[in-house]
Amino acid sequence: MPELPELEVVKQVLDRRVVGKTIERVELVAPGAAIVVRDLTGRGFAETLTGATIQEVMRRGKFILFRLDRPAALVLNPKLTGRLQLASPQEKRHKKTAVIFTLSDGSELRYFDQKTMGQFYLADDVNRVPDFAGMGPEPFDVTREEFRERLRPYRGEIKGILTRGEFLAGIGNAYADEILWHARLHPYRKRTQLTADEIDRLYDAIQETLRDSTEKVRAEMGERIQDKPRDFFAVHMKTGEPCPRCGTPVSLVGANQRITNFCRQCQPGGLIRGM
Repeated sequence: MPELPELEVVKQVLDRRVVGKTIERVELVAPGAAIVVRDLTGRGFAETLTGATIQEVMRRGKFILFRLDRPAALVLNPKLTGRLQLASPQEKRHKKTAVIFTLSDGSELRYFDQKTMGQFYLADDVNRVPDFAGMGPEPFDVTREEFRERLRPYRGEIKGILTRGEFLAGIGNAYADEILWHARLHPYRKRTQLTADEIDRLYDAIQETLRDSTEKVRAEMGERIQDKPRDFFAVHMKTGEPCPRCGTPVSLVGANQRITNFCRQCQPGGLIRGM
């Protein structure tokens, strides 16, 4: 799933490439478009967007928002496998392409989704978009003291807390693993077990990991916004490889259909079976 660092870079590329452009044509490609597209205005998805000028691109949590020169916003929740692509009309389409916006400079902004799980919403009020209004603050907008206060009501496992959008927006499974590795915290430690120093370490790891990762994604992604560069990860999806810090093979635990990777040596504190 694209998370804050990838989507922030996608937003920055779209700022350069599509802001100020007019959507001259909207193509809904069957059968995927019937699942992906959600018109919450009742005025027609393609009808409303055709002729609209993109005034601003924003990121909020794991959503990308397109502000238009008309009373409606286009909101993308890519979920697990959704991707945007900037392409020329001559470029071969991905076989799971569902929506194509032809822009006034002749380029195309395409959306494809391998598992057809994401959604493109057209909404008069973005708070009507599912899971949008309940998001917590952006990680970079939270002070250390605010972080402590937001964390206090939670009592469960720390990885699960990090991935809850109502706690902080934009952190998912992959970056939670990376943050906890940087903080030297076991993913299944309970929040109630964390010391004040460990909470401070977690706060610092969130800030540093997300900022550093955004820079690395920007360098590797370039203009290819359909890519998801993660070769620089320390532990996530690195099962069996040596921990970059101590050399211990990275462990894997699969729970609730979610992969968790961590280093047992650097992140002690759990009696969890795994590789």
